[in-house]
Order: sequence, then structure tokens, then C-alpha cells
Amino acid sequence: MDNYTDLSNMIDPELKVSDQNDHIEEEKFLNNPIVTVGPVTKQYLKSVKNYVTDGNRFVFSDGSSKVQISVISDEIIRVRMAPQGTFLADFSYALQEFAHEITSVVIKETPHEYLISTPKVTCSIAKETFLISFLDEKGRVMNEDARPMHYEENVQFGGYYVYCSKVCTDTEDFYAMGDKPTEFNLRGKRLVLWNTDTYAFAKNQDPLYRSIPFYIGLNEGRSYGIFSDNTFKTHYDFAVERKDRTSFWSDGGELNYYYIHGPQMIDVVKRYSHLTGTHAMPPMWALGFHQCRWSYYPDQKVKSIARTFREKKIPCDAIYLDIDYMNGYRCFTWNNTYFPNPKQMLDGLQDIGFKTVVIIDPGIKVDDNYWVFKEGKANNYFCRRCDDYFMEGNVWPGRCQFPDFTNPKVRTWWGGLFKELVETGVDGVWNDMNEPAVFGSGSFPDDVRHNFDHHRGSHRKAHNVYGMQMVRATYEGLSKLQKNKRPFTITRAGYSGVQRYSSVWTGDNVASWEHLKLANIMCQRLSISGISFCGTDIGGFTGEPDGELFTRWIQLGVFTPLMRAHSAGDTREREPWSFGEPYETICRKFIELRYKLLPYLYSAFWQHHKYHLPVVRPVVMLEPEIHINHYREDEFTFGEKILVCPILEAGAVNRKVYLPNGTWYNYWTQQKYKGGKEFVISSPLDSMPIFVKAGSVIPEAPVMQYVGEFEPEVMFLKTWYTDKEATSLLYEDHGDTFAYKQDIYLEKTFRVKGSNGSFTMEQKMEGLYTPRYEKYQHTIYGLPFKVRHIEVDGVEIKRFAIDEQGVLEFSSTKKFKKIEVLA
Repeated sequence: MDNYTDLSNMIDPELKVSDQNDHIEEEKFLNNPIVTVGPVTKQYLKSVKNYVTDGNRFVFSDGSSKVQISVISDEIIRVRMAPQGTFLADFSYALQEFAHEITSVVIKETPHEYLISTPKVTCSIAKETFLISFLDEKGRVMNEDARPMHYEENVQFGGYYVYCSKVCTDTEDFYAMGDKPTEFNLRGKRLVLWNTDTYAFAKNQDPLYRSIPFYIGLNEGRSYGIFSDNTFKTHYDFAVERKDRTSFWSDGGELNYYYIHGPQMIDVVKRYSHLTGTHAMPPMWALGFHQCRWSYYPDQKVKSIARTFREKKIPCDAIYLDIDYMNGYRCFTWNNTYFPNPKQMLDGLQDIGFKTVVIIDPGIKVDDNYWVFKEGKANNYFCRRCDDYFMEGNVWPGRCQFPDFTNPKVRTWWGGLFKELVETGVDGVWNDMNEPAVFGSGSFPDDVRHNFDHHRGSHRKAHNVYGMQMVRATYEGLSKLQKNKRPFTITRAGYSGVQRYSSVWTGDNVASWEHLKLANIMCQRLSISGISFCGTDIGGFTGEPDGELFTRWIQLGVFTPLMRAHSAGDTREREPWSFGEPYETICRKFIELRYKLLPYLYSAFWQHHKYHLPVVRPVVMLEPEIHINHYREDEFTFGEKILVCPILEAGAVNRKVYLPNGTWYNYWTQQKYKGGKEFVISSPLDSMPIFVKAGSVIPEAPVMQYVGEFEPEVMFLKTWYTDKEATSLLYEDHGDTFAYKQDIYLEKTFRVKGSNGSFTMEQKMEGLYTPRYEKYQHTIYGLPFKVRHIEVDGVEIKRFAIDEQGVLEFSSTKKFKKIEVLA
């Protein structure tokens, strides 16, 4: 078949025979639903014999297999297939509790199909063929089976391989799927989900660190999502083998997927996060700049790095300790030679505004004199193989055993192990090597047994959730130990839902311009895959960036939700000052911009947490109906209001920028542009194209060297004129506690509107939190008239200033309700 040979190394050998003979099955399955080619037997669903109803669940049978159709909400429908008629226990690590809304559900039978309908979507089950399709409220097909769901027995392990094939139209494109290092549009890609340690990964290398079995289909401006909640190794084909279909199949478990209706792409992402959750509000300091290296040691080196940040007045909030802070790489210990008094060191860092984040890996050294190993061994907390021997493998400490994080008792134990680190002054935890990675073998053998929260399973089932359950244990342990302080965690591996417990980074990347481009794409992809709190190793983990590449990466990093520089120990150091001038000054300028924008970014996180909106949004999400945007991948919005156009080419001093429809302002020059077309924008090294949507109110803070350095006396509100109506949001709370869950927060909505000779701004406030500052300092750009009169809540403001470009500045109380600016 076309392209088959080139892709054969991407799939398991036992799948190749059946894949090679898809064309044979295509001809036969309707007449003979059992198709045998060589040693492989695939069985397709036959015609529907009957169905039963159980509330919003409907179970259809072909006489031997069963398919359950469940209405989860007006826009989400779940499909499960039990090959031999018995469903597995209904359990998921991905899902969260959520109050889904179901308005009504109606089932209707016609001569040829069953129709299950909500006000938004209809699921059709064809009687003769068991083909399933989904239609919107206007009866338009959004997604449909190309052939019936099918399965084949796994004679080696038991259970079944399960398959689903969907029709792919000529105009359909695909997105999401987590951290894949490839073009943003996934059409023409074949991918595997199997968490893998991929040091210095290359473009198009697959698989990578995370498994996010969720994709978005976009066709003629309308979107839907497919979330296949199966933790086994899973394969996706986006119109590779055949241009008229997409397929996904798993090496075990059930065929269990959710159809998520749009029709807008952002609606699909929101509803996916209704299923799998959003990030909790991070501590404000975690949104600052982080400095990391493998490794900073001894303690004098750590102190020197911290002091240099403060001396050079380059803002920074967190410094990381990699594996060399441990005693022989034993987790939860300190190397007393390098760090003879860790509490004193951490207290000193805290005094100058630094939070400390330490690495913790899952491998526990086999050493009967090591307290963590002794506890784990005594309580039977480590993973065992099928013959009951402990699973062992070599990682950094040497010979190790590994906790079974799918056991709730183990997670509780693991979370409690952080007590001494927390008491010493550690603020955050970095979980690494948790794919899980093992030197030599790559990962655990398939026959390792896991508790799986009492649902039992081999490593084939638990592999993709191992890292997620490790960071879950970490997050839940820190939540208990840090006494109403929000934990900060970062993980390398994960599965759908990991965002409820952690931030992520894109792994061990390379210092190259190609990887700078990949960083841009991968963060956009992660964001629309439900993982907004993401970033990359700024400058590249391995390899040697020059000053230009590092500086351009810093500029991009300002607009990734997690902003962390990190590098390997065999490379030159790469702090913001490492490349001398002019790079140091430019890096300082952009890191300061990050700190100015923290109120805006924090508000965007609130919109993610509460309203399920992604923080980073690709251009195709803004204008999906414009087909060329399906392939735009180098621009994105940061939150809703700021368009970011990073410089991704060496030596570039300008770049072509596409501005979506509407009016946009250049953040630096305030020049106004009419969108819907491309412009060439000057971009010398000390600049990067950044645009603000007309009508935006962007809150900015005074520059601090670290979050909480001082209490600001004023909040800066920057507003860009529009002749239409627009709203913006500012969210505030304590910044590091869970009080927001008891409504101790303040959500402010600014509504602006311009007309001939006037501009108004109204403020509405909800919540119980009171910020300490008393004033807003207003700056309004782009006013098309000469200002003669300003009123705040009906009282004239006599003190205001207008510069040569017509930029207006004045101050008001933070509690104003209405401002009027008049010609």
C-alpha cells in the first residue's frame, strides 16, 4: 500500500499483517464480518440485533459483541465496544468529576438506523452495518465510521486489539495530540502514544514523553474532537495509509472514545477539559522566570547564581537543583559534601526572593541502609513482575526498584516522603525520568504488574499513566504538607488529565533554530490538548546556542506559560548574562516584560482554570474558516488579547506577520493595523512583533525582581481604542493560597466602547478579595479625537496628560464604575 514500507517501523509487528491487508477486508467485511489473513483474524461488528436502554446509556448488540452509547452532555457522546459482550470495569485516570449539562435525550428508530439525539448532536447507528456517525443540529455529518469497529484476539497477552476507522474528507485537518514534534497540522502523520525518554529528540521523532489520546478534526470551519481513553499503546493514522480515512487502534483494553462536538475549535478544547480537568491556579511565583541546570552545585555555586541575578537586576523567581544535590542520587536525601547545611542555604535564597525546586525521580536505590528503600520494601510498595520477583533496573543511583504509583497506598506514602524537604524549605518538585525510563532496556518489561487503583493490570496498561500517577502523588503530598500553599510541580511524562496535578516541559531538546520552531509548535499543541501550563528548555537542553538563538528563545519564553531556562552539564552555562552584551540587556528587557505582564498572564490562567479556555491559542483557532490558517503554526495568541509572532530564523531583522481580522496595534510603536492580511514588521534583535487586539485592557505590574518583592501602589491599565464594544478581565487573589476556592478572589470585567468623540470604560467586580493598591494608572492608545474632558463616576478629572502621539494618561480609584473620555 502507499507509504506502507516507510511507516512499518512505527507499529508493532503483530499489527502489520492486518494493516497490509486492509484492502482485502474492505471488500469483505459487509458480506463476511470475520476476515482472516494468514494468522491474523479481525472480527467486525455485524448488524444490530437489539438494544436496551438504561437512562442516558444505550447498549446495542450484534448477538455477541456489545456497543454502549452514553450521552455525557448535550455535546459529548461516549462510545464503548465490548468484543465478547462483557464490558470492563468502568475506571479512568483521565476523567474528573464535572456537572455536565444534559437538556434532553431522545432515541428514535427508523427502518435503517437508530438515532440518539440531544439538542446539539445526533448519534446514528446503522442497523445493517453497525456504522456510527455524528451529526450536528442541522443534520450535517461531522464524523462517521469508515467501517464498523473491529477487534482481534491478542494471543500473546490475552484481551484484544481494538480498532476504529473514520471517514476523512479532502478538506479535513487534524490537531492536538500533546507534545508531538512535527508540523502543527497532523494530516499525513502516523503517530504512536507510548511514553518514551527521547534525549535530544529530532523533528518528527515519535513517540515522545507524553500520551494525550485526543485530537481535533476541522472541516469547512467546523470542529469536533475524539478522545480515546485507552492507556495501552495506541496508534493513530491521519490519512496516511488511505487519504480518505483516519484510524486509531490500541494494543489492549476497550475501544472507548468520546465524541466532542464543537462547532468551534475552542469549544472542543473547553469540553475536553470538562472531561479531563484544568490546571489549578498556580502560585504567582511559578509564572515568573525559572533558572535551571544539570546541575548547580555546590551550595556556593547556587548562591552565586542567585546573587548575580539580583546584582544584575534580572528578575527571577526560582532556581532548580538537579540530581547532584542528592546523596548518591538517592531521592529525598542531600549530598552533605556539596550541601552541608541545606536549610541555611534555602533560607538564604528565600531571603532574596528565590524559591527552590528540586528534582525527584522514581528509581529508588536498592540499599538496605537507605530509609526510603527500607520503607518501600517493608510495605511491599515496589513493582513486581509476573513471577513475583521485584522489577529492577538501572538508573542514576545504579540498581533500583520502582514504586507502583497506581496503588493509592503507595501514592499516600510517596506524598508523605516530601515532609523533610518541605521543612528544609523546598518550594517545588520536578518529577523526571517517569516515563518510566530505565537505562539499557528503555522502560519496564510488559509483564510488570500494577495495582491500577484495584483494577489490576500489566505494564502494558499502566505504562502511559505511570508518570501521571507519580506527579499526582507528589502534588497531593505537597498539598497536605505545605499548609494552604499551592504546590508547584513539573513533570516530564503524563497522560490525559495530568494537567490537574502538574505543569510540563517539552523534554530534552536541542540548541538549534529548528528546535526553537518546534518549541513554538509544541507549546501550542500542548495548550489545545488541555495542558496550558507548559514550556520548553529555553536555549536548548543539549548543544550550544549562540547569543542570538538564546535571546530569541528568551523572547519566545516570555509568552510560554512556563518560562524556564535549562541546560545539560556538558554544555556551557546559559544564564541570561552568559553571552555578554548586547544579549544580556535584551534578555533583561524581555524578562522584565514578562514580569510586567504577570497580572495579564495570571488572569489568563484564571480563565483557563474556571472557564476552561486555553492560555495559548493558535491562529487556526481564531479563524478556522480560512483554510490557509490551517497551516499557520508560527504565530499564536497569549491569552485572548495579545498576538505573538516570534523570530525563528537566524539573522532575521524583520518577518512576515499575519494579523487576523479586526484592528490590531503594535505593542511597541502603537501603530494601528487593519487585520485580515500579512505585513512585514521590523524585528531587530532587541524587538519581536507583538500585537494587541483593539479594545483590549491589559493590566501590567511594576517591574519586580521577584513576585512579592514589594506591594505595588498602583496597577497599570493599558487600553487600546476600539470603535466597537469589547471586554477584558483582570483576576486577583492572594497569589499563593487556596482561598480562591472559598471565593476569596476578585474578578474584574472591563467593558469599553468608542464612538464619535467619546470613549467609555465600565468596570464590574465580583468576589471578596481586596487588593492593597488604591489606584489605577490609565494609558489609552489610539484615541481618534483630541481629549478635552474626562469624568470618573461623574466627577471631572482635571489632571491628565497627552503626548505627541495622542497617548492619554491619567489615574483613577481602583473602584471606579464608569470612565468617560470626551472630545
